[in-house]
Amino acid sequence: MDPVEHAYAHELFERLFRELSAIGLDAAGATTRLAWTPEAAAAARWFDQTARALGLEPERDACGNQWAWLGERGPGAVVSGSHLDSVREGGRYDGALGVVAGFVAVHLAARRRELGGRDGGPLAAVTLGVVAFADEEGGRFDSPTFGSRALCGTLDVAAALERRDRDGVSLRDALSAFGVDPDGIGPEPERLAQIGALVELHIEQDTLLEREGAALALGTRIMPHGRWRLDLHGEAAHAGTTPIDARRDPMLALAEAVSAAHAAALRHGALATVGKLEVSPNATNAVAERVSAWLDVRAAQESTVAGTVDDVLAAIRARADHDGVRVEMRRESFTPAVEFSPALRARVAAVLTERGLRALPMATGAGHDAGALAACVPTAMLFVRSDGGAGHSPREHARSEDCLTGIGALTDVLLELANQESGALADV
Repeated sequence: MDPVEHAYAHELFERLFRELSAIGLDAAGATTRLAWTPEAAAAARWFDQTARALGLEPERDACGNQWAWLGERGPGAVVSGSHLDSVREGGRYDGALGVVAGFVAVHLAARRRELGGRDGGPLAAVTLGVVAFADEEGGRFDSPTFGSRALCGTLDVAAALERRDRDGVSLRDALSAFGVDPDGIGPEPERLAQIGALVELHIEQDTLLEREGAALALGTRIMPHGRWRLDLHGEAAHAGTTPIDARRDPMLALAEAVSAAHAAALRHGALATVGKLEVSPNATNAVAERVSAWLDVRAAQESTVAGTVDDVLAAIRARADHDGVRVEMRRESFTPAVEFSPALRARVAAVLTERGLRALPMATGAGHDAGALAACVPTAMLFVRSDGGAGHSPREHARSEDCLTGIGALTDVLLELANQESGALADV
């Protein structure tokens, strides 16, 4: 970006990011914008209002995803964006950065068109768009990448609709209250057929770029990952009167699950986390009746994920059998390894090289909507350096200058792709 455009982009980015960051932000600096909640509704209104203010036309599809189009949507559309929802007590940048960056980049692209292009030449009229995918985190119903998978037809919609949050509200009812018809959710092949390429920008949430002294990375693949639910059924009892050797305490199997996940991850070279718990009756002076825990496992290879899960389950069952506790385990989601489009990656890399930008190749263990859509449309990901590597935490941060470097790169990429003939994008 030249100095004038840089200053303009900086002001616009800071303003939009400040507006969005205020939604769901608590006094401790943590962000909670769970899908299908009042906070999500406020973010959705922000998206529509921002789109109109920047001259884009907003719409929402049947899966709850939000879109904003520069001009009428047509074949070969080039789209950028991410998601607006967050985990509980998470950071401000995850997802939100990609949506704000998408708006700024598309707006800058429109300004360049008005000025006759970056180098003074004409620019093609291929449609540009911004997208905010619904419920990427799955923080309320454990339904990660809900909107992108539903759009692509890879989500088991019937099963997802029956899931309930911690208050007992079903996803079906939450969607209805949000104004999304649960029975209308499903793949939209016509919409997908009009998208020539999707480029998602995201905060890195790792320390690779910081270690290497680079501001940008270009995604190569998403590692396989999944979530498993463990239900441990014991017997409620009085903490002050029930002898230790007479108890059927599911907390002991839970402790084994946490320890076994750590040990198995070290043994297999994987990442394994028990990060969510539900305990009943959840009383200080009572032995628990039931414990539900969620196991998250990620690794470079699917076989490594499977081996890690098998080891954890074997350890849990051994402890549970010893204590008279019944174990139920089911997989709630799984994403195989995803390779981003090699041709689109090469094209993005060429644009960055031409602009003198260094982008390290990077595989990621985090799930993203671009990964969920990779089976349906050509997708690529740009990652912006994370300050300290924090993710899913209020400590999550990216410096403004790094964000602007990413936005400048994204703008150049979108324009380069839009300058191709619509049919040429089919080769990506």
